[in-house]
Formats: sequence, C-alpha cells, structure tokens
Amino acid sequence: MTDADMAVRIAQLVKDAGGRAFFVGGCVRDRLLGRENKDIDIEVHGITPETLTRLLGTLGELTSFGKSFGVFGLRHCGLDIAMPRSERAFGPGHQDFVCTLDPFIGTRQAALRRDFTVNALMQDILTGEIIDHFDGIADLEKRRIRHIDAVRFAEDPLRVLRAAQFAARFGFMVTPETVSVCREMDLSALSAERIFGELEKALLKAEHPSVFFAVLREMDQLDCWFPEVRDLIGVPQPAKYHPEGDVWNHTMLVLDQAAVLRGKAEDPLGLMLSALCHDLGKPAATRVEEDGRLHAFGHDRKGVSVSERFLSRITQEKKRKQYVKNMVLLHMLPNMMALQNAGQKAFNRLFDRSVSPGDLLLLCKADVLGSSTAPEDYIGTEAFLQERLSVFRAVMAQPGITGADLIAAGFSPGESFHEALSLAHRLQLAGVAREQALPQVLAFLRRTK
Repeated sequence: MTDADMAVRIAQLVKDAGGRAFFVGGCVRDRLLGRENKDIDIEVHGITPETLTRLLGTLGELTSFGKSFGVFGLRHCGLDIAMPRSERAFGPGHQDFVCTLDPFIGTRQAALRRDFTVNALMQDILTGEIIDHFDGIADLEKRRIRHIDAVRFAEDPLRVLRAAQFAARFGFMVTPETVSVCREMDLSALSAERIFGELEKALLKAEHPSVFFAVLREMDQLDCWFPEVRDLIGVPQPAKYHPEGDVWNHTMLVLDQAAVLRGKAEDPLGLMLSALCHDLGKPAATRVEEDGRLHAFGHDRKGVSVSERFLSRITQEKKRKQYVKNMVLLHMLPNMMALQNAGQKAFNRLFDRSVSPGDLLLLCKADVLGSSTAPEDYIGTEAFLQERLSVFRAVMAQPGITGADLIAAGFSPGESFHEALSLAHRLQLAGVAREQALPQVLAFLRRTK
C-alpha cells in the first residue's frame, strides 16, 4: 500500500469517528506548484489523541515521534501524522517552546502557527478541498514568501534561514514586510545543525543557490553565521579577468554554475561548499599595487584556514571539511596547468593530491564560467583536462606494488617499507610499469638494509 493510499484509509477512519484529516504544509504547497514532494504530513482534527491512537493501531504498529507534540507514525509507512497544537516561546532556543495539543482548535488557529502563507495551506484528504486562511494560493501565484503573523514568526529565528532557502528553491521573492521582520531577529541561539540543514537544502535543491545568500544579505543576516561570505562584498578583482565585479558577485555566479554541475559530482554537497569557499582567502590576500594593478597571490592557501574557520562553525564533519579545504587549495591549478600545456606526469601528481579529481575539474569549470565567460570558450580546456584525468585514472587502475610483493621478495616489514611503497607510488604516477618499477623498489630496500 502506498503512503497516499494509507492517508485515505486514515482519513476515512477519522471521518467515521467524527473528525477530519488534512494534508498540510509542504506537500500541499508543492502539489499546487506541480513539484514532487515525498514527505507527506497529515493533521487530524476533531478527535482526541486517544481516539487517534486507537484508530492508527488498527492499521499497523504505531510509532510516536514525540507524544508531547502529538506526532505519530506507522512502521513501514512514511506518513507523519500530527494533531493540531498551539505553541508559545519562552526562550531563544529552538526547543524553547511550550506546545499545547488541541484537536478542536480549528483550522485557522492551527494554521496560524505556520511560518509562511504558502506553508499554511491545508487540503482535505477525502474531498480535495483546499483550506487557505491567509491567501497562500495568491502568494504562490505571485511567487512570494510572506509571513503570517509577525509576533509568532519572530519566535523562531530559523525562519530567517527558511525564508532565504525557500526563495532560492522556488525562485520566489521575500516580501518587504517579511524582510523587515527578519532584520530584527537574533540568530545567535540557533544550533549549527539547524543552520547547516537550511544551507544544505539551498545548496542541493535550488537552481540558483546564490539567492539564499542574496536574501540573507538583504536582511542584514550574514554577520552571525556567514561572516566570511559577507567579507567578500566589495573586494575588488581585475576587470580584465573578472568583468562580473567584486569577489561576492564572482562567488555567487560560481555557486550557480556549480549547481548546474552538481549532479555529476562524486560529492554534490562538497562541491557546492567548495564553490562557496573557493575564494574566501581573497579578502586577506588582495593587494593594490602603486600602478593600480590588483592581485590576490596566495588566496588559495589563505583560503584553507578561512574555510576551516567557516566550516567549523556550522559542521563537525571532518571528512567534508578536509574535502573542501583540499578543493580550495587546488582550485586554481588545473586551469593554470592547462594554460601552460603541462605534461601528463605533472597532472598525475596533481590529481593524486586531490580528494576527488573529477569534482576538482567541475569546480574549475564553475570558477571559469563564474567570470562571465561563455561556456563555448571553455570547451577546449575542458576536453584537455578530461583527457588528462582519463589517462591518470587508467594509470592508477593498473596493479600497483604492495607490501605483499616486498615480503614475497624476501624482505621483512619495517620502517623502510613505507618509504619503499611511497617510491612505488611515485613510479606508478610517473607511468612506470609494475614489472619495471618492482626491481627499482627492491633495489631501494637492499640499499637501506
């Protein structure tokens, strides 16, 4: 049975018990927008929690996500089933709310706790009737994000990020009155996990992730969580190479270009974070010579420490931070080496340093196209780099020398093994065949005995 079929069964049982069940939130919004949304939320009105628990128990094994919030589920079913509730904030944290279940609160009061009008839409599961107390359908048609109630809205600072995230994902504008409310909200008590969650949605789901940051900039809300990104504003670049303007403009364009390419990435989120961070070192590295020339020598190296500071604020994922810092450090090299027509051995060494050579080339492409360069101008360079990468992969796919080979040759494991295997790896990168490399490695071990 599909989740949709189960929703109808639940709604019929609720109706028979004297209540009414609605689809609510994003699934209604996205259905009206013609967008896919696999997360189905149901809100049940007009029956008690005890009655709902009994009804759900007839359909399968009941699970509860939070009895105090009145949210339930059925095992092997993806539905979130909730009861209407009112909320009152008593502190700045995202858990600092008093929630009161009230199945008889009515649809208007239940919808009043939602953040935006487009998320306050409800749809009767059995009849299909849309309940729209706050003109959410009109806002969908006008492509705008508008809060419902300023006082309730301000009780959850995460809504600032959600407004920016929705604007980016749906291509909507945030209304001036909502921007005004968001400017006054303090984001400092939010958890890093919640910040990262909204950022991730913007980076992976939006066609133009730059809108997320543009909206936060309009709201004056970059300072708390994104100061390194804010610092890109106004940092100049040579007009000859960057007709798009300052480093902020360039980074936003690169971010949008990376969004076009993320489906090809080994680590899509890592690629997007790398696009965001790739020039974070420029504010510290940019210098203006006496003759007016601009340069940002070493911004790749400086960007590693700045990226570490930024990423450590929002995530503790060590592997992802290492990925991004590696990408930031190397992001200039492939295109520079292509311009110099560097040889295959040099590219092999570069790709060997990279955590993801394929993703590195995607970042390089986004970086170039983020400088207002026509895509067709990059075709030749891209083909050259991809050919170099293909050869590198073929070389590294060949069997390499292992510790077992050294032991089979009569050597005992020891300190020299690491150096010998390092030599073997360098020989492989240089394209030396295994049968030719092994005698050289064994000779090295004999000399070090």
